[in-house]
Amino acid sequence: MDQITTGKFIAERRKARGLTQRELADLLNISDKTVSKWERGGGLPEVSLMLPLCKELDISVNELLSGKKLSDSEYKQNAEDNILSLIQEERAKTKFQTIIAVIVVVATFFAGLTLIMLSGFLEMKTLYRILLIVIGAVVILTGIGVAVALEITCGAFECRKCGHRFVPSVGAYLMGIHTATTRLLKCPKCKKTSWCARRMSLSTEEKENNQNA
Repeated sequence: MDQITTGKFIAERRKARGLTQRELADLLNISDKTVSKWERGGGLPEVSLMLPLCKELDISVNELLSGKKLSDSEYKQNAEDNILSLIQEERAKTKFQTIIAVIVVVATFFAGLTLIMLSGFLEMKTLYRILLIVIGAVVILTGIGVAVALEITCGAFECRKCGHRFVPSVGAYLMGIHTATTRLLKCPKCKKTSWCARRMSLSTEEKENNQNA
């Protein structure tokens, strides 16, 4: 899946439909800068925008990702290739977000801990000492908050009882007892609490269901 090829194809189809970048952007409720970015090969449309975009360009999602019109014989093979590419890209993105979350926690924890330790070692007024401790604690808590937000959005949990995948609320995530790969959570579908396993992503249908829940 080549972003530049897909971008050129979007531009080609847009022009064939007699639309400017601004007009296409208005139809999709996005900015014309986003359309320009796609057409320059700077990125692919979000999954939620692919179907509306394809409708406006009169193409299929498979053709969009392939960057060309497809014959019947090409359609099946390209569909399989595109699905695999999307899965690989989603997994790479999720792993990257997880790594960033770990880095944020470690960096902010040591930064905050250093400030707290300095408040005990250095000679200073009590007010300044308290202030340094408070700042250190805020740095640690902020880092944990950012890391939790990143981790929640970069994957999902699968209910052991019914197999439903879902993204837990921040409160449920923080309060849930956990191991390295599982977390004790209540499934929004079957309403049962179990050790839910972390999974790399949600399907498109699951994302829509979680957004509507």
